[in-house]
Amino acid sequence: MAKQDDIEQPKVDQPVPVGHEVIQGYLKTLDSSPGVYRMLDRESRVLYVGKARNLRARVSNYARPSGHSPRIARMISMTASMMFLTTRTETEALLLEQNLIKQLKPKFNVLLRDDKSFPNILVTGDHPYPQIKKHRGAKKQKGAYYGPFASAGAVNRTLNQLQKVFLLRNCTDSMFDSRTRPCLLYQIKRCSGPCVGLISEAEYAQSVKDAERFLTGKSTDIQAKLAAQMQQASEEMEFERAAALRDRIRAMTSVQSAQGINPRSVTEADIVALHMEQGQACVQVFFIRANQNWGNRDFYPRVGADVDAAEVLEAFLGQFYDTKEPPRQLILSNEIENPDLMAEALSQKLGRKVELLVPQRGEKAELVDSALRNARESLARKMAESATQAKLLRGVADAFELPDPPERIEVYDNSHIQGTNAVGAMIVAGPDGFMKNSYRKFNIKGDDLTPGDDFGMMKEVLHRRFKRLLSEDPDREKGMWPDLLLIDGGAGQVSAVAEIMREHGVEDIPMVGVAKGVDRDAGKEEFHRTGKRPFALRHNDPVLYFVQRMRDEAHRFAIGTHRAKRAKSNMKNPLDDIPGVGAARKRALLAHFGSAKAVSRANLADLKAVDGVSEGLAQKVYDFFHDQ
Repeated sequence: MAKQDDIEQPKVDQPVPVGHEVIQGYLKTLDSSPGVYRMLDRESRVLYVGKARNLRARVSNYARPSGHSPRIARMISMTASMMFLTTRTETEALLLEQNLIKQLKPKFNVLLRDDKSFPNILVTGDHPYPQIKKHRGAKKQKGAYYGPFASAGAVNRTLNQLQKVFLLRNCTDSMFDSRTRPCLLYQIKRCSGPCVGLISEAEYAQSVKDAERFLTGKSTDIQAKLAAQMQQASEEMEFERAAALRDRIRAMTSVQSAQGINPRSVTEADIVALHMEQGQACVQVFFIRANQNWGNRDFYPRVGADVDAAEVLEAFLGQFYDTKEPPRQLILSNEIENPDLMAEALSQKLGRKVELLVPQRGEKAELVDSALRNARESLARKMAESATQAKLLRGVADAFELPDPPERIEVYDNSHIQGTNAVGAMIVAGPDGFMKNSYRKFNIKGDDLTPGDDFGMMKEVLHRRFKRLLSEDPDREKGMWPDLLLIDGGAGQVSAVAEIMREHGVEDIPMVGVAKGVDRDAGKEEFHRTGKRPFALRHNDPVLYFVQRMRDEAHRFAIGTHRAKRAKSNMKNPLDDIPGVGAARKRALLAHFGSAKAVSRANLADLKAVDGVSEGLAQKVYDFFHDQ
């Protein structure tokens, strides 16, 4: 008979150790190199990403059992492992740290949540008659870029006035090449008509040069020149020309007045001001270029209750300029933890010196005070809106019998015209209102769908949405899963969605169908849930208004997506689908025949007669249309 000690006992999974003792174990293998470290929990989720001039010294601070702020102490208590990456310099560590924070979104880091690109004005450089237009994204096209502007609205207003002043074209090159008479913009004095030779190339080049001088802050010289031309036209009794010049001067003045603050002593800078209150933060950024204010934007980084202003502002600068070109000066409301290191990192990124300033007096200090006032007022509005939003979400939970107020509501809708250009749309709402970064559009792909089959379209959208969720976040740890689904429709749509959810094994997410009442009037909506009787809310219930806003936002987004798809489809030229027909051959064919339809009707001999079209290409074009 075996002894008790000899009997093999069942193995019990021991909990993974956490805390400062785990961190202490890494000190044996670390040296004094600069680098980046990651702190991970028991499930290997990244808790925090940090940089260090000396990795061993920094990690030894976390290994202490006491003396930490509540946030850091909680983070240490959750740390089960760490990862390290050494760098050659502390500057490289800073750049890598900010890049990893944006990728991994750690729980305990200050995190910039809204990081969209900013629009610029582009004066193209690849055409004899340059185009002026709005540009967003990578600066790949040849030309001169001016910006950034704080919003698309700021760019559009400036472009509108610049067209009045300098009469530069905004049409595409293909439209420019196909014009035989001036367009409406010429008639309303927004363009000089270069497409049909109403202005010489030299005169147009001078207008472009003047526009670029204006965008670089030399507007006074241009206004004086226009005023002199107006006076001369008046003396020569060319009153129509004088009136046109007068209108151009007024347009230029309008641009300058719309810009508001135009500092004399600041040529190129971003004014960055931080206001913190009750564990929340707002950063206000003013864009100053060519001594002109090109707008401002507010940002609300995620911060902890015990994070100080220096850490928040430094984290904001590192993440904000990770994908954006910094100006020559950053004028800050307060000091950051490592100003010299940040200046070196941004200078290295830009390829020229970037200066960080915290002014105490003078015009720069006045600019900071203005930005601070805006930050304070913006945060107050945000906090008031958040309180109202929290109350509405509690009302949603009560109305639809949810266990807790939803953190993420997804609303779905479809849009099509008799089944053509069909799209699905998803909008998201939560504690901070509409979460536009999370909006998604779906091009309906189902070839077996009956045109106009709304049930089938909704099934396809939900199938694709939850298939991806199950693939990317099966454990529901990344905040991507909804707490409530709102469907535009009644019992039929809810049943279709429930079927899809069952197919994916997801049956714990509440769903509600929002259907118009018998008269299809707003305010008489009926709400449908699986296995329950439909019901309505009081016509003056704030929750009803909130649901209507979400449904209308989904409808707006779906219709906008559908219109964009339809417009792209309508603008598509069939010649683009023919292999071997590039831009030059397409222009030659259109110039010879006048339209794509005429090309499709042409016989083979006529196609061969087009300059630049070989016999082989002519055969391809002919076969393309006649095989169809």
